[in-house]
Amino acid sequence: MLVVGSIVIRVHDLHAQIAFWSAALDYRVREPIDVDFALLRPRTGSGPNVSLDAMPSERVLPPRIHLDLYADDQRAEVARLEALGAVVVPWDRRPEDADFVIMEDPEGNRLCVVDAAGWEGFGPRAAGR
Repeated sequence: MLVVGSIVIRVHDLHAQIAFWSAALDYRVREPIDVDFALLRPRTGSGPNVSLDAMPSERVLPPRIHLDLYADDQRAEVARLEALGAVVVPWDRRPEDADFVIMEDPEGNRLCVVDAAGWEGFGPRAAGR
Protein backbone atom coordinates (compact mmCIF):
# COMPACT_ATOMS: atom_id res chain seq x y z
CA MET A 1 0.00 0.00 0.00
CA LEU A 2 1.22 3.49 -0.82
CA VAL A 3 -0.27 6.79 0.42
CA VAL A 4 0.74 10.45 0.30
CA GLY A 5 2.25 11.11 3.71
CA SER A 6 3.55 14.62 3.26
CA ILE A 7 3.71 17.34 0.65
CA VAL A 8 7.05 19.15 0.82
CA ILE A 9 7.31 22.88 0.13
CA ARG A 10 10.71 24.53 -0.23
CA VAL A 11 10.92 27.77 1.75
CA HIS A 12 13.38 30.53 2.60
CA ASP A 13 12.06 31.73 5.98
CA LEU A 14 11.07 28.58 7.83
CA HIS A 15 9.40 30.26 10.80
CA ALA A 16 7.40 32.73 8.71
CA GLN A 17 6.18 29.90 6.49
CA ILE A 18 5.30 27.77 9.53
CA ALA A 19 3.13 30.65 10.73
CA PHE A 20 1.48 31.11 7.31
CA TRP A 21 0.77 27.46 6.51
CA SER A 22 -0.29 26.56 10.07
CA ALA A 23 -2.86 29.36 10.02
CA ALA A 24 -3.89 28.78 6.40
CA LEU A 25 -4.59 25.06 6.86
CA ASP A 26 -5.33 24.93 10.62
CA TYR A 27 -2.35 22.60 11.03
CA ARG A 28 -0.05 22.21 14.02
CA VAL A 29 3.71 21.77 14.10
CA ARG A 30 5.22 18.46 15.07
CA GLU A 31 7.88 19.19 17.68
CA PRO A 32 10.79 19.52 17.67
CA ILE A 33 11.34 21.80 14.71
CA ASP A 34 14.69 21.26 13.03
CA VAL A 35 16.79 24.27 11.99
CA ASP A 36 15.86 23.68 8.36
CA PHE A 37 12.75 21.46 8.41
CA ALA A 38 9.30 21.37 9.97
CA LEU A 39 6.41 18.97 9.61
CA LEU A 40 2.86 20.32 9.90
CA ARG A 41 -0.06 18.00 10.69
CA PRO A 42 -3.81 18.49 10.53
CA ARG A 43 -5.08 19.78 13.89
CA THR A 44 -8.30 17.83 13.48
CA GLY A 45 -9.49 15.28 10.99
CA SER A 46 -7.30 13.74 8.38
CA GLY A 47 -5.25 14.84 5.44
CA PRO A 48 -1.67 14.82 4.24
CA ASN A 49 1.09 16.40 6.26
CA VAL A 50 2.80 19.49 4.87
CA SER A 51 6.55 19.60 5.33
CA LEU A 52 8.51 22.84 5.05
CA ASP A 53 12.08 22.44 3.88
CA ALA A 54 14.38 25.46 4.22
CA MET A 55 16.43 24.65 1.16
CA PRO A 56 17.37 27.18 -1.50
CA SER A 57 15.72 26.38 -4.79
CA GLU A 58 15.08 28.15 -8.04
CA ARG A 59 11.55 29.45 -8.55
CA VAL A 60 10.09 28.27 -11.85
CA LEU A 61 6.90 29.67 -13.39
CA PRO A 62 4.60 28.11 -14.03
CA PRO A 63 5.48 25.69 -11.25
CA ARG A 64 5.57 21.99 -12.01
CA ILE A 65 3.38 21.26 -8.98
CA HIS A 66 1.06 23.24 -6.73
CA LEU A 67 -1.60 22.68 -4.07
CA ASP A 68 -5.32 22.83 -4.82
CA LEU A 69 -7.11 23.85 -1.63
CA TYR A 70 -10.84 23.08 -1.66
CA ALA A 71 -13.07 25.70 -0.06
CA ASP A 72 -16.73 25.64 0.91
CA ASP A 73 -16.66 29.48 0.84
CA GLN A 74 -14.06 30.40 -1.76
CA ARG A 75 -14.42 34.18 -1.46
CA ALA A 76 -13.99 34.07 2.33
CA GLU A 77 -10.99 31.74 2.12
CA VAL A 78 -9.25 33.88 -0.51
CA ALA A 79 -9.77 36.94 1.71
CA ARG A 80 -8.49 35.05 4.78
CA LEU A 81 -5.38 33.88 2.92
CA GLU A 82 -4.75 37.44 1.69
CA ALA A 83 -4.95 38.64 5.30
CA LEU A 84 -2.28 36.04 6.15
CA GLY A 85 0.02 37.40 3.41
CA ALA A 86 -0.93 35.45 0.28
CA VAL A 87 -1.66 37.29 -2.96
CA VAL A 88 -3.98 36.60 -5.87
CA VAL A 89 -2.10 35.96 -9.12
CA PRO A 90 -3.70 37.70 -12.09
CA TRP A 91 -4.00 35.50 -15.15
CA ASP A 92 -5.47 36.91 -18.35
CA ARG A 93 -6.33 33.42 -19.69
CA ARG A 94 -8.44 32.43 -16.67
CA PRO A 95 -11.83 31.21 -17.95
CA GLU A 96 -14.79 33.32 -16.79
CA ASP A 97 -16.45 30.24 -15.30
CA ALA A 98 -13.28 28.99 -13.56
CA ASP A 99 -13.88 27.45 -10.16
CA PHE A 100 -10.36 28.30 -8.97
CA VAL A 101 -8.38 31.35 -7.90
CA ILE A 102 -4.59 31.24 -8.34
CA MET A 103 -2.65 32.55 -5.35
CA GLU A 104 0.90 32.67 -4.01
CA ASP A 105 1.98 32.23 -0.42
CA PRO A 106 4.19 34.99 1.07
CA GLU A 107 7.26 33.46 -0.60
CA GLY A 108 5.69 33.00 -4.03
CA ASN A 109 4.75 29.31 -3.84
CA ARG A 110 1.63 28.81 -5.98
CA LEU A 111 -1.67 27.38 -4.80
CA CYS A 112 -5.23 27.40 -6.07
CA VAL A 113 -8.33 27.93 -3.98
CA VAL A 114 -11.03 25.81 -5.59
CA ASP A 115 -14.73 26.47 -5.06
CA ALA A 116 -15.98 23.15 -3.69
CA ALA A 117 -19.29 24.46 -2.34
CA GLY A 118 -21.98 21.97 -3.13
CA TRP A 119 -19.61 19.09 -3.80
CA GLU A 120 -20.98 15.88 -2.37
CA GLY A 121 -18.91 14.72 0.60
CA PHE A 122 -17.28 18.11 1.11
CA GLY A 123 -18.07 20.95 3.47
CA PRO A 124 -19.18 21.43 7.08
CA ARG A 125 -21.60 18.48 7.12
CA ALA A 126 -19.02 16.09 5.68
CA ALA A 127 -16.43 17.24 8.23
CA GLY A 128 -18.84 16.73 11.12
CA ARG A 129 -18.93 20.43 12.02
